[in-house]
Amino acid sequence: MHLTCPECKNEVSLLSYPTLKTEDVVECGMCGITLQVTDMDDDKISAEIVDEGK
Repeated sequence: MHLTCPECKNEVSLLSYPTLKTEDVVECGMCGITLQVTDMDDDKISAEIVDEGK
């Protein structure tokens, strides 16, 4: 599955989230923004910004 950060446009590493599901919160390792998973398709994850981060 792939998640692209809506802020910095980099791919978010999901290795720390092996049981990811809708409404889980993840952090972009590049820009530090916090994202909440809103939708999960076969290969793509959608998320919205929860906290602007660092």
